[in-house]
Amino acid sequence: MDGTLRNGVVHVAGDARQRYFDASGYGRPHADGVELARVEAAHLLYRGDLDTVDGAEFREFFVDSVADERRFAARFTVYTDLRERGFYCSPAREGWPGYDGDPLPDLTVYERGAEPGGAVAHRVLVAGERRLLPARDLPGLALAVVDEESDVSYFDCTGEPGFDGQTTTDLPQAVDATLLDDRAICWNPPARLYESAFYGQPVAGRDAAIVDALQLSLVEAAHLARRGAVALDPEAVRERGRTVEGDRFDRRLAVYRQLRDGEVVPKTGYKFGADFRTYDDVPTVDDLSHSEALVRVVTPDHTFHPRELALDVRLAGGVRKRMTFALADRDVHGWVTVDRLTP
Repeated sequence: MDGTLRNGVVHVAGDARQRYFDASGYGRPHADGVELARVEAAHLLYRGDLDTVDGAEFREFFVDSVADERRFAARFTVYTDLRERGFYCSPAREGWPGYDGDPLPDLTVYERGAEPGGAVAHRVLVAGERRLLPARDLPGLALAVVDEESDVSYFDCTGEPGFDGQTTTDLPQAVDATLLDDRAICWNPPARLYESAFYGQPVAGRDAAIVDALQLSLVEAAHLARRGAVALDPEAVRERGRTVEGDRFDRRLAVYRQLRDGEVVPKTGYKFGADFRTYDDVPTVDDLSHSEALVRVVTPDHTFHPRELALDVRLAGGVRKRMTFALADRDVHGWVTVDRLTP
């Protein structure tokens, strides 16, 4: 069968509806046949299920499409990969099955066994490995990154951090403390401050029999000072934090506070290249399970480089944690949790 390209859409007449849409989920019914997006027509040409478009076979049609449509080669790679995995896909554009009005996704992917217009499994954003990705755009999408060798990596992006905080904290009042250059020392703290609330580290190390001095990070000290738990001026601690870290301190403190207020325990994530590692439930420090998540704090207008994103997610997966990004300035504006996805 042969098609005709008009206004970026390939029209095929005759029994095309039965052959392409009804039997295999390509395109959308239209008048006396079917309309195909370019990526669908290219796939059918490649498979030999469509003969030509305006006389052009696959090679000529593909090259022309790359010239006419941005990221066509990457979208074709992802479309083909998903089709080979057994999924029905539709272009995410107005009038096509499954389109919900969101301008960002490139493809709508249906659940296995579902036909176009049925239950949606993923809304896929296609990106080359060098495309910058605004963090605030990612929640709710599956990201398909096509690298320079045309391999595809998939990531699931949600706007939920996934915490289940269960660590209740009974804070003391005005414990004696000293602000140092890049941390604070809490003197003779009640045992619960460390043992069940997991604030700080004992000066003599975690195995100390008696915790009579507790080292606090500046974010811990600022949070405790604001709550009146340590005898430090909250603004003095914040100013010290800004001196040490600049604006980054306020972003990290905003995230730290929200986590603690949600009964989640954040501790430094330095060893994992993150801002925090988090614990949902801390019965006691002696009965501490592995942390569940890594949190990296970024600005609300942050853009990810796909390579940066892949590195963070790969590292988190390698230590059996989820990778969560907090979008913050002096307040937390949202979360993006990213996991590897196998469609």
